[in-house]
Amino acid sequence: GGPRRLLLVSNSTLHGGGYLGHCQQHIQSFLGEKVKRVLFVPYALHDRDAYARTAREKFESLGYGLDSIHESCDPVEAVRKSEAIFIGGGNTFRLLKALYDNSLIQEIRKRVLEDGIPYMGSSAGTNVATVSINTTNDMPIVYPPSLQALGLVPFNINPHYLDPDVKSTHMGETREERIRQYHEEPNTPPVLGLREGAMLLVEGDKATLQGVTGARLFLRGKKPTEHEPGTDFSFLLIDSNLQNL
Repeated sequence: GGPRRLLLVSNSTLHGGGYLGHCQQHIQSFLGEKVKRVLFVPYALHDRDAYARTAREKFESLGYGLDSIHESCDPVEAVRKSEAIFIGGGNTFRLLKALYDNSLIQEIRKRVLEDGIPYMGSSAGTNVATVSINTTNDMPIVYPPSLQALGLVPFNINPHYLDPDVKSTHMGETREERIRQYHEEPNTPPVLGLREGAMLLVEGDKATLQGVTGARLFLRGKKPTEHEPGTDFSFLLIDSNLQNL
């Protein structure tokens, strides 16, 4: 057992660097020396073999073995035996559908929330760690049975959060407007806009913003607020109905 431990990364690749390059020190510090092998979930991309090769190469370079869940004949058993779980990015709808199709939602929740194994997500893998995938940027290319996700934290995240470009003539909705529309619906939880290069470390009841960029926090009925790396976001873990305060 042990408290939940999550590393929720906005993006897998930062401009100018390689796969997970910008957060590799965070990964090593997060997984530590006890973890020897990581269970990788490549369901968000179509070519799972190629995705697993990329992830395996990176994690082996950091000193960890990597097993890809798609190579297992029993995905549920793979989760039950795992020491740590990493869910990579891609299309969030495709990822969540595969988690439901393989009966992994409750299994992953149990391993992370009850058994205390480390969970790392990047991009879509961060989306599915939250309450729901309602605030993803992806197109619904497939139809999961529900938009409810793993619920490892009681709020939502918007990875790859983009600030409006003041010089742009683009007339489409900004990310901020889309999140505001989400919050026009009743009982919607907070949304943390994680810019590329940012990540959230959750250890038990403590949540800390890490990385090189900041984040923007949206609470229902409130003006969004700006936050720098190092910000303590533990209050977001207390209650999913913060917007009613």
